[in-house]
Amino acid sequence: MKAVNLKTEHMENPLGIDVAKPYLSWTCQGGKRQSAYEIEAISGKSTVWKSGKVYTNQMHAIYGSVPKSRQNVIWKVRLWDEKEEAGEWSEPAVFEMGLLEESDFHAKWINPELECDPAVHKPASYLRTSFEADQVSDARLYITCHGLYEAYLNGERVGSFVLAPGTSSYDKSLAYQTYDVTPLIKKGKNEVMVILGDGWYRSCSGVDGDRNLYGEDVALYFQLEAEGQVICISNENWTASQNGPLRENDMQQGETYDAMLEEITEFHPVKTEAFGLKNLVCSNSLPIAERERFEGKIIQTPNGETVIDYGQNLAGYVEFTVWAHEGDKIVLTHGETLDENGNFTAENFQDRKRHKEGGTEQRVTYICKEGENHYKSRFTIWGFRYAKVETEIDLAEARFTSIAVYSDMEQTGTFECSDIYVNQLVQNSIWSQKSNFCDVPTDCPTRERAAWTGDMGVFAETGLFLEDCYPVIRKWLGECRLNQYEDGKVANIAPKNNKPSFFSGMLAGSVGWGDASIIVPYVMYKWTGDIRILEENYEMMQKWYQFLENRAKQKPLNPIKRLKKNPYRNYTIETGVDYGEWCEPDVESTMAMRTPQEKVSTAYFAYSGKLLSEIAGILGKNVDEENYRQIAENAKKAFRYIATEDGKINSVRQAEYVRAIAFDLLNQEEKAQAAAELDQLVINDGYHLNTGFLSTPSLCPILAEYGYLETAYKLLLQDTMPSWLYAVKKGATTIWETWDGIDENGKPKASLNHYSYGAVCGWLFQGVCGIHLEGNKITIRPMPYRLLQYAKASYRSPVGEIASGWKYEGDKLIFDVEIPPNTEAEVILPDESTRILEPGKHKFSVKA
Repeated sequence: MKAVNLKTEHMENPLGIDVAKPYLSWTCQGGKRQSAYEIEAISGKSTVWKSGKVYTNQMHAIYGSVPKSRQNVIWKVRLWDEKEEAGEWSEPAVFEMGLLEESDFHAKWINPELECDPAVHKPASYLRTSFEADQVSDARLYITCHGLYEAYLNGERVGSFVLAPGTSSYDKSLAYQTYDVTPLIKKGKNEVMVILGDGWYRSCSGVDGDRNLYGEDVALYFQLEAEGQVICISNENWTASQNGPLRENDMQQGETYDAMLEEITEFHPVKTEAFGLKNLVCSNSLPIAERERFEGKIIQTPNGETVIDYGQNLAGYVEFTVWAHEGDKIVLTHGETLDENGNFTAENFQDRKRHKEGGTEQRVTYICKEGENHYKSRFTIWGFRYAKVETEIDLAEARFTSIAVYSDMEQTGTFECSDIYVNQLVQNSIWSQKSNFCDVPTDCPTRERAAWTGDMGVFAETGLFLEDCYPVIRKWLGECRLNQYEDGKVANIAPKNNKPSFFSGMLAGSVGWGDASIIVPYVMYKWTGDIRILEENYEMMQKWYQFLENRAKQKPLNPIKRLKKNPYRNYTIETGVDYGEWCEPDVESTMAMRTPQEKVSTAYFAYSGKLLSEIAGILGKNVDEENYRQIAENAKKAFRYIATEDGKINSVRQAEYVRAIAFDLLNQEEKAQAAAELDQLVINDGYHLNTGFLSTPSLCPILAEYGYLETAYKLLLQDTMPSWLYAVKKGATTIWETWDGIDENGKPKASLNHYSYGAVCGWLFQGVCGIHLEGNKITIRPMPYRLLQYAKASYRSPVGEIASGWKYEGDKLIFDVEIPPNTEAEVILPDESTRILEPGKHKFSVKA
């Protein structure tokens, strides 16, 4: 038996982390059971830690030595199998620590802009210096900035991290990156160039178009070392110019590039700044990277415009090559779709009256030099599939490419079935996740670009199936902690991307959104068994729940009589403003969110309390466990009083039933009755959903769980609005924000790249194919139905590859299951027969 897939902090060979006790993990190859492991760690030529032989089947451990600044640690694992036979040592893995002490930082903050330019759109700054090097081994660059940076040593780009240093609450936590630049350094004189752009720090931001959210400056922090000795730092000896080719750069609005200015002139001194070091931290997450590329196809629209179709809606930027004369201009404006007449549009994601700059432009303006011109975006990112081209240049030999840009996640889940539209739905969900997991998970890559808590709360489980995104979500939870209010409210968006407003002020702390602070860490723990995600976020959870407790104690001046009579009224949330179910078909969301949502709020008060009680128990906090259990039980009773009549729900809204069942707010008999009524509601709605944002992910799972599998499948396969497959039939390549993102007449509205409704894919893995994972416990409980002829899914999980599939052949239902080494799976078949599967591939059949 051999350990494979070694990771540190859920990442492969991370360079520059500052976690005090790194988490080491692996999966098993060969053999059936891991009976023991041994880890050996080496730094330099010395062994710094040996775990000794540890008798356990756990495939993870905490690094057992105290890491030091800059320390490079190579570690490997060997395993003993079920026969107590030792396997060979694994291939080595590595992690390297960043700068752990304040005394390790020697550089100065430098500002390349000598004067505060009143212009809204500013040119990029080009900073340069040179240094002499005697040592060229073990060279490391530690770098960050206000804004975005690209660094070059002797003309070669440093690393592949794009849009670095990423996004964060910069005033509280600013990530720096560590790069191994040994191959780029030479003995003697070396040249350094760093380009700085606006980035999330001061670009136009969010649906409001706010600018300079964190400051008006751009600034650089640069520290280059060889063998642990400083050889170059940012200081007053650098020079800078704003007379380079990148004349404007903005994350939302785009870039203006003048190729005639590529020979940069007018360098001047920089000024040092006392910005301090207290907020500097290591990234501890995945870099943002260029991934898939799509060649553009030039088309002519009915109104005579030239448009490039890249074939896939994505988040990223463009690269192109054109041949032109000096001074020729090409303008590209990017959008997600064509309008109802087949012409280019970007109006679906605009709010021009609200936006302080009149709208989200997503535009490149390029001024040519003579001959061949090559351009690739540098400090911007958009959501788009199409680009409108305005130019007099002959494009016969031009080449246009779109480049997907997102956190460097690998796809972990695959799904395929007999329905091509369902398969496309899964691909659309994957693409919307990729499009919106750029350092933190955002709602859309066009107008808002906001890391909403509510979106992550409903999608986290599905997201962990589809992509290896644990570090991205973990980083975002850190932003939630940093932005939590003193009274316990959890900011709806973290990090911030607008100035104080109705949405970030009065609606901060909305139930269903703030509850993500409990729900998401809980899901992540269940998925991986890494208890630290609960420890890291426990204080945030407690503060949030205390906020809910305080809300429950606040009462309106003139409550309705039914609320007054509630014997559990102290556990009913009757005041405040919440989003409620949000985006229910046929319900005006803006009206709903201005009305107290006592049913939704109290349901979440009960559910989050139940989860928090369980979390406290896991952490060994027994007093807290009992306290939260009692509060949750009382909130459950309060909910039953205001939302049911003796346990019976009476509503035409599917969400009312889904929430009560999913949150375990009814007894078993009542849940069965509610599920039957929910089934009838869906049938009466012609197998359409009318759930909103919060409840949609649980709709199919509940129908299937309570025996209404036909309804669940017909709902999944519905292709008229509102439904998942309506968008697919309309040619969508991503998930839409609303069910009618493009109406029957072809008119688009709202964002066409929101991942949230893609949460239904979690049911395809867990329900249709039946893959369930909790820690290292696997349950396979597939739910086949003849509306599909076959379905199969695979999941490269924290414990190894899990696969489950089924197909109908005549009167037989054939199952194929694969279980990874060092696990076993309980398989529950549709006839309720069970079996325990050992590691390996299995095939069996039952009567269909």
